[in-house]
Amino acid sequence: MDWLLLISGPSDPAYNMAVDEALLENASTLGQPVLRFYDWTEPCATFGYSQKIDQIEATTKLRPLIRRCTGGGLVPHDGDWTYSLTFPKDHDWTALPAAESYRRVHALLQAAFHAIGMETTLADCCRRPKPGECFEGHELHDLLWNGKKIAGAAQRRNRFGLLIQGSVQPLGDWPHRGWMDALAGDCGLLDALPKARANELVAKKYSLDSHNRKR
Repeated sequence: MDWLLLISGPSDPAYNMAVDEALLENASTLGQPVLRFYDWTEPCATFGYSQKIDQIEATTKLRPLIRRCTGGGLVPHDGDWTYSLTFPKDHDWTALPAAESYRRVHALLQAAFHAIGMETTLADCCRRPKPGECFEGHELHDLLWNGKKIAGAAQRRNRFGLLIQGSVQPLGDWPHRGWMDALAGDCGLLDALPKARANELVAKKYSLDSHNRKR
């Protein structure tokens, strides 16, 4: 894959969300898709852009709660494997229907799990979760292990391109680094992170109640 790889390590929740949005805004300048792996300095939860904060607060005890720029439901970040993918506006993934880009990204995750000796399946039907909870139940093309959803993702398309934010919820002592290596393959390394824009997004958006509690 002609993609770039960014391994961010742990950052605080607001900064993690800001980096993903900054990568999306700079997708055309970078010119190639970027696969990013990242971790969290503290347990937290993110939730979809259109969700109601009252519902989220009643659903999880995790804090802080950060509103993503993507859709989807509530995602707990307390030991999960988190990644994102950004594609420039002229990349073929950006023109795909949302259901197909969702299927493709989980097919890549499935292949990475196969490479480390773990067999997963793509859901061929739905089992509705509780309202707003991403990992209770599953949707079409979610990644399942022994019938349990272990991976979900949320998307945003705009004039800059496509952002996919995804989470794997491991159910045991699974080989995280081996899975990352299998997913990344021979990606080149990203050598320029848009830190200034990320810091601006933290200060003006993701750290503010006016954003996180806007609905």
